Amino acid sequence: MFYWVLFVLLGSLIRFRCCNAIAPAGHWDTFNYAPPSRTVHPKTVFSVHGLVQNSNQLVADTRGQATFKGNDSYIVLDFGQEVGGILSLTVDNAEPGSALSLSFTESSQFISPFNSDDSCRATASLNGDGVQSLPSPLPLGTFTQTVGQQRGGFKYLTIVSNSDVPITISNVSLHTTWMPHWDDLRAYTGYFFANDPGFHDTDFLTKLWYAGAYTVQTNTIDSHQARQQPCPSLQGWSNDASGGPVSGPILVDGAKRDRNIWPGDMGISSHTELVALNDLLPSKNALRVMFSTQDPTTGSLQYSGPPINAHGSDTYICWTLIGTHNYYLYTGDLDFVKTVWGNFTKALSFMEKQVDFTGLVNVPQQFANDWGRDNGQGHNSAANAILYRALIIAADLASHLGDAELSALYSANATALKQAYNSVLWDDSVGMYHDSDTSSLIPQDGNALAVLFNVTNTGEQIQAISQGLTHFWTDIGPLSPELNDTIIPFIGGFEVQAHFIAGQGERALDLLHREWGYMLYTNISVKSSLLEGFTANGSLGYRAAAGANFDHSFTSHSHGWATGPTPALTFFVLGLTLTSAQGATWSIAPVLSGLSAAEGGFETGLGWFGVKWSTKEGVLTLLVETPPTTQGSVTLPGTGDVQIDGKELPPGLGFSIGLSGGRHTLIQHL
Repeated sequence: MFYWVLFVLLGSLIRFRCCNAIAPAGHWDTFNYAPPSRTVHPKTVFSVHGLVQNSNQLVADTRGQATFKGNDSYIVLDFGQEVGGILSLTVDNAEPGSALSLSFTESSQFISPFNSDDSCRATASLNGDGVQSLPSPLPLGTFTQTVGQQRGGFKYLTIVSNSDVPITISNVSLHTTWMPHWDDLRAYTGYFFANDPGFHDTDFLTKLWYAGAYTVQTNTIDSHQARQQPCPSLQGWSNDASGGPVSGPILVDGAKRDRNIWPGDMGISSHTELVALNDLLPSKNALRVMFSTQDPTTGSLQYSGPPINAHGSDTYICWTLIGTHNYYLYTGDLDFVKTVWGNFTKALSFMEKQVDFTGLVNVPQQFANDWGRDNGQGHNSAANAILYRALIIAADLASHLGDAELSALYSANATALKQAYNSVLWDDSVGMYHDSDTSSLIPQDGNALAVLFNVTNTGEQIQAISQGLTHFWTDIGPLSPELNDTIIPFIGGFEVQAHFIAGQGERALDLLHREWGYMLYTNISVKSSLLEGFTANGSLGYRAAAGANFDHSFTSHSHGWATGPTPALTFFVLGLTLTSAQGATWSIAPVLSGLSAAEGGFETGLGWFGVKWSTKEGVLTLLVETPPTTQGSVTLPGTGDVQIDGKELPPGLGFSIGLSGGRHTLIQHL
């Protein structure tokens, strides 16, 4: 067993851990939203209507009895943050004719005692999910929801008396069902901490990192607790559907809805799994599900897993391939890659057959579905950027599998696609890529992804794109040109990374302040997990498909594709990334971003990777800890003299320094 090691650095104590199973304890733990127990209780009474005696007895600190004394009397209980699971309550007294019903909502905007407005996507009318009526007459004793009746995500519970006779209840509690394979929901293996003087709440970046981690936890469900599609007509939800032919946890898109595997969402949430939890089993199971959907004739994969089973998305086929590489990079599980390699190569062949004389994939209309954007067909920039990445990672996987010839072929095809991308889509007069060769639209997704996936040719392009993306900004985030009146954190997460890659860390934080600052602090959100999307005026509307305007209550408040800031803060502010499986090789290149200090790290199967840096009076002090069996490089942000472990480096060696694993202290004059 390894123990804490204390470093004395500039007169302060710095605690790092080596190879423990849980991240080091510290003041950052106060920002961990995960509950200490699977049983949670309401924290406050939000409101009371009609005749309800002793309503405050139903909250966590008291947990006594409350009595309803009138038809349509109700109480709204606030759990304080996003929760989800199986609800229980005790009926202590119920006279003949008594009746109770329950309704749930994530936002206080949609509290409704008689017909919950939380929407269900599968209904053609987009009606609300409705209320759950308890058995009538009410039996005395404990009422507990079934697995199907559980509510995947909510913050507010409304309990309504539907009769004039008195009803006394107590012991309102919720059994948390997400992360079913974890005993301790707070046992994060990673952490992040930084003060943010540029925001009204200096703890914002730390809170945001943990909100992303918590969001992904709530999106990790048992494979047999997906949301039924279509939803039942009487009670508007049922969370006991199969999420695919696997057992155990799966990573889905949202706590409330869709509770379904969407590979695009995993393009962000799988990274969050690593940096916060070091638990890629849900991603592995989700990938197994997606490969099981393959068309044996064409090689195409579904757009989503069951029960939705959506078809027709070139981008989401590529996201499944990219997710396979993410999983391998973070776990080193080459055996899994071998089991799906036939499916993988067949799906990639399906994509490559769509590359035409331009050198770009020409997306057919029937495969143009994406994150909800309009006009994804043709020589679409986002689709081609994602395919480029799929070819790059395919070459890497083929190399690890010992197929040098196939690896070289994929690499050559990627190079040709990159050349075509820049030849066909780049507009030098604008300094950005067009959405396609037949469109004048300048997209957020195609440009952000081009930087993220290195489809650009020059650093000047990267700087131009980073600057150009700010033209879409509002006070609460970028309005995506691809989807009218929508601010979409999925693409925003890629844009944040693009700004960091450009070395524009302060610009990246500015975007976090605007977009995620709004969603984490607005009174219409749950303030603990992250929103699927919202509109220019800050309302919760999200148009999830071209031509369809969904009710605002449809929007998910705990959506994994919104968690991009969590890995971005680790990968760029700390600068900590893996360059080979499990971190056998690694890179540390902190982007200081106008901050004075930051610390954190994560764990893989090889051990602990930690970074702590601070600046004072023009001097950067960087403390690094990596597993002793590993090797890596540290790229420093300044131009001054460098000292490593007390030894001065000769001038002129540059500022990218190779290091063996272990503990190192680097000091640089900025």
